[in-house]
Amino acid sequence: MRIRQHTALGLAATACLVLSACTNAADWNANRSSQIHSFDTSSIQAQPDIIAKLPQGALEDGVLDVAASTDYAPAEFLDPSGKAVGYDVDLTNAIAAVLGVKGTVHTAEFDSIIASVGSKYDAGISSFTVTPERIGEVNMTAYINVGSRFNVQAGNPKGVETSDHLKLCGRTIGVQVGTAQETTMRDAAEKCAQAGKPVLSLRSYSKQSEATTGLVGGTIDATYSDSTVAGYAVELTDGQIVTLGDIEDAAPQGVVTAKADPQFTAAIQAAVQYLMDRGIWQKILDNWGVKDAALTTAELNPAVKE
Repeated sequence: MRIRQHTALGLAATACLVLSACTNAADWNANRSSQIHSFDTSSIQAQPDIIAKLPQGALEDGVLDVAASTDYAPAEFLDPSGKAVGYDVDLTNAIAAVLGVKGTVHTAEFDSIIASVGSKYDAGISSFTVTPERIGEVNMTAYINVGSRFNVQAGNPKGVETSDHLKLCGRTIGVQVGTAQETTMRDAAEKCAQAGKPVLSLRSYSKQSEATTGLVGGTIDATYSDSTVAGYAVELTDGQIVTLGDIEDAAPQGVVTAKADPQFTAAIQAAVQYLMDRGIWQKILDNWGVKDAALTTAELNPAVKE
């Protein structure tokens, strides 16, 4: 889930040395630009009743300016030409179409986005997990449920069992540095040690794509990542890997808007609900190979656990 871990570079490097050597494997998406097909939002019609919810003067320039940290495929990332793509980008364009304007995604540092919504940007759509802390600062309209999931080689030739993390003892698991999944697997490794079981080896990679390369090549037994990322990896490896087990610790992510502008938030919420009701949001996710993640209710500031 996209609750960034603030890991110092030195600590990350140490983790690579202690747990395993970080790989410099080629990005497995580098030569797959032909498979990047953004969802076509051109047929979405502007909805006057939803536009009427906008506060006077909102979006007068004809543009919905949205910030995203474009380093998180398949939600938001840059294609080989430097253009922002992904299902969050498609959602931005779809919301804009409903509101009768053009959507523009601005690349921004993840940790800077929330503070800039309502001033520099109209909204933030960047895989923001809904948390009580964030709801205290901004409004969040839920649109997707994302958890963690394992990937293994197709057919699971190594017989990996993920129903209980203690069953991973003796395995080698690949994760991305600084993620919640890395923390979870560190905890699992400690539990294996405490239980006197075989060592759970953790390989931390700077990119999730590098972990996937290791999995395809058989140098690790499984990867553990966001459920949406896991599903996208299946698509881009042409089925060389598959997801395994249920989605774990799922939580909603939300469109970020300013608390100071509840009327604008209401218009965004109505636009997202319209896309859900018409099945457009599901089609966007289908386009990116994301399964079992779409929400059907655009709930504002949903109650979540600490």
